[in-house]
Amino acid sequence: MRTIRGGASPVMIGRESELRRLARLASAREPAVAIIAGEPGIGKTRLVHELLATLPAETVVLVGQAEPGSLARPYEVLLDAIDDHPEVGEQQLAALADPRRSPVERLHTGLAILDALIGDSPAVIVFEDLHWADSESAALFERIADQRGPRLLIGTYRPDEVTLRQPVAGLLARMERRHAVTHVRLDRLTPSQTAAMLAAATGAPAPMRAATALHHRTGGNPFFLEELLRALPGYDAEALVEQPLPWSLADVLRRQVDDLEPASQRIVEAAAVLGQRIPFDLLAAVTGTGEDELIAVLRDLVTRGVLVESGEDEFAFRHALVREAIADQMLARQRRRLHEAALEALLSGGASDPAMVAHHARGAGRYDDMIAAARRGTALYLSIGSAYQALHLAEMGLDEVPDDTELLAGAARAAWLAGLLDDALRYARHWRDVAATTTDRAESLYLLVRIAWESRETGAMSALTQDIETLIAQLPPGADQARAMTAIAQSSYLRDDLDAALLWSDRALALADEFDLPAVRLAALLEKGSTLAEHPQTGAEGRQMLSALVDEAEKAGEWVLAARALNILVVGEPPSSPVEHAEMLERMRVDAERAGFESLAVATYFQGQARLAIRSGDLGAAIALLEAGREQDLTYRRLGRWADYHAVFLAGLYLEAGELDRVDQLIDDLSALPNNPPTTISGLAFHLACRRHDLPRAEAILDQLLVELAEEAWRSGERAHDLISAALEIGLPAHRLDEMAAVLLEYDVWDAFRTLVDAQLAEAQGKHAEALTGFLSIADAHILAPATRGTVRVGAARCLLAADRREEATAQAEEAATLLAKWRGWRVAQLDQVRAQLGMAPADAPPAVTGPAALTPREREVAVLISDGLTNAELARRLYISPKTAAVHVSNILRKLGASSRTEVGDLIGRH
Repeated sequence: MRTIRGGASPVMIGRESELRRLARLASAREPAVAIIAGEPGIGKTRLVHELLATLPAETVVLVGQAEPGSLARPYEVLLDAIDDHPEVGEQQLAALADPRRSPVERLHTGLAILDALIGDSPAVIVFEDLHWADSESAALFERIADQRGPRLLIGTYRPDEVTLRQPVAGLLARMERRHAVTHVRLDRLTPSQTAAMLAAATGAPAPMRAATALHHRTGGNPFFLEELLRALPGYDAEALVEQPLPWSLADVLRRQVDDLEPASQRIVEAAAVLGQRIPFDLLAAVTGTGEDELIAVLRDLVTRGVLVESGEDEFAFRHALVREAIADQMLARQRRRLHEAALEALLSGGASDPAMVAHHARGAGRYDDMIAAARRGTALYLSIGSAYQALHLAEMGLDEVPDDTELLAGAARAAWLAGLLDDALRYARHWRDVAATTTDRAESLYLLVRIAWESRETGAMSALTQDIETLIAQLPPGADQARAMTAIAQSSYLRDDLDAALLWSDRALALADEFDLPAVRLAALLEKGSTLAEHPQTGAEGRQMLSALVDEAEKAGEWVLAARALNILVVGEPPSSPVEHAEMLERMRVDAERAGFESLAVATYFQGQARLAIRSGDLGAAIALLEAGREQDLTYRRLGRWADYHAVFLAGLYLEAGELDRVDQLIDDLSALPNNPPTTISGLAFHLACRRHDLPRAEAILDQLLVELAEEAWRSGERAHDLISAALEIGLPAHRLDEMAAVLLEYDVWDAFRTLVDAQLAEAQGKHAEALTGFLSIADAHILAPATRGTVRVGAARCLLAADRREEATAQAEEAATLLAKWRGWRVAQLDQVRAQLGMAPADAPPAVTGPAALTPREREVAVLISDGLTNAELARRLYISPKTAAVHVSNILRKLGASSRTEVGDLIGRH
């Protein structure tokens, strides 16, 4: 069996679901056919060999590969597959190659060879690169698919290289008609998968800018990325961004256009200089080519797979590196003349795309035109949420005019929106230092406060706030003063100085009303509404203010303000309806994407989805969402509070589930980061010690935790409940429990949580009647998540049992079982203890019918399609049903199988 070409990445990235699908087929011990399609370098061979590595030792593996020119060599693929099998006799090989024998005889000889090698053993037979396969190999592939026995037949091919004149074209059509074929289409890596591949190859998270640039440069093609990595010793991801193409890769890429006619070569070279987007009219103007001739050349280039039609009258190179390889071999003067021609055509036509104008102006050496286009483009792309493009244009202009405040402002805002805090800080400080107007200085300080908070630099926030207060004293009442006041309100809110936040936001609002400053008014309302939402007594007023603000901000195109307001609404007191919660979360993501606000559109969105899962009482789904979000985030090298955005939340869910070793690892990960909030590590460590019943360690950590809590100006009722619950489980002495409660509930917290903690402590002290009253008063409080309400019901059941009110206790336990149906860990353990006292079955006892047997025929059909990776929309199209009906089927299947994810459905169906 041939071996895989060595890869720069030690692990396969982004193909986990495809590998699972193939592994299920291989383990089913039934005849199966899989066709893997994808462009060159996309990872078809890597996927096959990852599959082969998972097979049991008794599996017979045969891998044959077609080569260019195989059409003239009958049975080339089979001969390649059996090349290292000496048990195949010379007589059989001679019969296979004997042109005097009929095609049928030779086909049966090939099948006999395979039967002799495989026998009754399970087997995986792979025909690679079917697009080059000869007709005899194609016929053999088809006949193997007709054979019975525990064998998986896999074919790989490149769709763009299949023409009607090749044997594979007819083969694919016939296979689709005669067999149940599993199609696996490999797409290019996403930006986060590209970052994951870089992290795997280099051994460290990749800088976000480098990962994003390399994704654009390679188009997400794993082979191209690996070739770039090979060419650079040490695998420095940042150096790769500007690294010239290695000769071997450039040669491979240029071969695609080596045999073009001179006229076509001239057009493809002009296209390479024009950039990523190639408008038809611009290419015609630059090359002076007539419409009919240009259409013919472009059609040929699209057929060859060099170009793709990316839009109406617009083309792009299928692979960005092909464009780069072609442009690199051109003379500098040749490139400059093409840039000049493109620039003149754009300017004479009144071009509206400043990115193209700036690109060609720089290439032509016309820097005044480039700077003007960069300024215009930075503002344009910021307004439509293209933060990376705005940053690129701003930096292009700053290369020539490094002190330009307009470009510095754009670069700072774009970098902040994109989550590039180090770049944002550098540009914002420069903007502040060269500010020639009070407006610039106020705006730069406003942004610097936000960046300092996200970088966890509270000391810098205090210093910046003092600078703003000094500035306010120097300014006359008006827009600049109001903006500066809003900046102090923001700083105060982020530093948990809520009284100051209200004071300064009200001052800013007064000036905004006096001088008619709608933008300042919206920003000040955001700070005021966010502050009010923090107080239980004013929470409803704050949420109402933020809800109204969202509508106004969206109408005004203030997407950042709208997304931030929605984020506060999503993470604060949840809406009464889960549907409303989900809609609000989606609205936040859309607004954040419109602003290019990366952290809210991605990281915060994962957390929002996890909270939604918690609101539905599904702990497994919440953990899976946070794990997915954290895995994506950790492929990038991040700074500040985004460095490990999901870790604390995830640690809390692991503590809920009893997965304590994972909490240990998260604490270690967080401890390696600078500037964690003071109570983060001590709070998690105390909670973990309690769940491990390590009383001495818990008491030792508690002293430090209480000191750190005393220094915080905010309190969380949810945290109070979690920590008190853990302390009660370990049997912390009563005086220490009282000490904890006094600190944890020192400031305002939601009444339901205060009542819950008081009831828990009353029960621990044997005051069952008092505790029962407290538990029952909050049994339906919507501020509490279903799992917490389940614990409330369990507490009520225990108190009722203490009073020998068994019938009422049973009713509470049954309510708790419903609320905790998709939960696990200590809450369910407490419920099971109560149920045992009542003589009831454990809460997690299985239903009478479980697994695939519980599914209806239609649900089994849907479950098979789920295991093949189909989304709800794809299910709807395949089964001619509505997406809503598909979603109902999926929900029923998950419930009946006891599965928490679509992946688990595939595993369960595969086993049965």
